[in-house]
Amino acid sequence: MARNRSKPRLTPARAKNLIGLAKVVGPAVVPVVAPYALKAAAAARDAVDKMRARRLGIEVSELATYSGRGGALHARIAGAAKAAADLRASDAVFAETSEVRLTQLAAAVRAAERMPSARRKAAHKAVSQELDRLEEDLLRRLGVN
Repeated sequence: MARNRSKPRLTPARAKNLIGLAKVVGPAVVPVVAPYALKAAAAARDAVDKMRARRLGIEVSELATYSGRGGALHARIAGAAKAAADLRASDAVFAETSEVRLTQLAAAVRAAERMPSARRKAAHKAVSQELDRLEEDLLRRLGVN
């Protein structure tokens, strides 16, 4: 059986011809294509920002506030703090205790930002587990369960 040996697609001569063609056609095409490329890039960026904000449960305008490795945890802590503040009228003791604990968890996340990767991940996991327990308790007290 004979092998099918085809010529290489890009030879030095062909590359030289393509570069010459790009020099002639490029300046005419760029002004036409550039505005569309910029609009497409902006639309893609907006879509990514909306997706990230939706995942964190925040508004797009708040994305910068909750950026970085601990951003998702900070967003969860802020949401739990709002829920705890809503409970203040009906259960002031729990609200106060929760707010103190959430402040401690936020400090732990900030401190973990400067830790080596393995320690930071362990700290974030511990904070996440504590938040899970606290959020579960909040939901129970709010009557959602």
